[in-house]
Amino acid sequence: MIQDFLQRISWQEWLGVLFSMLQVVLASRNNALNYLFGIAGVLLTLYVMALSGLYAEFTLNLYYLVMSIYGWIYWLRGNESAQMPITKSNYKDWIMSVSIVLISFVLFLFALTQFTDSDVPVADALVSAFAWAGMWLMARRKLENWILLNVSNLLAVPLMIHKELYLYAVLSVFLFIVAVIGYFNWRKIMQQQKNDVQ
Repeated sequence: MIQDFLQRISWQEWLGVLFSMLQVVLASRNNALNYLFGIAGVLLTLYVMALSGLYAEFTLNLYYLVMSIYGWIYWLRGNESAQMPITKSNYKDWIMSVSIVLISFVLFLFALTQFTDSDVPVADALVSAFAWAGMWLMARRKLENWILLNVSNLLAVPLMIHKELYLYAVLSVFLFIVAVIGYFNWRKIMQQQKNDVQ
């Protein structure tokens, strides 16, 4: 049974999950190289999501690709010494994040119900909407990115199980755990940055 399960997992899914795991571990450690693994993982995941009919997840991964490139540039700003500091989200950031969640959810839900054969339009749209906002905050180096990404991770687990993408369900649990660690690591780094300035 386990052997049968393992044989059904494509090499694209295996590598996509591996690179995604490396990406989030590096991100939790505040390492800008996370984006290189993220880009590789996203490209492989795009293929898997398209084959599985998870169209909002596919679009989300296109967004991840763009945000990974943007985030890498924003984080580094040319070199390691010029790396942008981690900060907390302010009122404007929260307005933007809530707007991203609401607008992307409505757009995805409309598109999925009107233009696709998706059997999980609400769940697919919700997972993607929270992830869109979380990735925007991560690219801006906001501490609360981990919270929004974890809402997406929690919602993704049953969605991936429903689609029989068990490796991606395991990845979502792994991402949840690393995001909790990432939140506390980033909070510690943010405090160290404040102490260095004083």
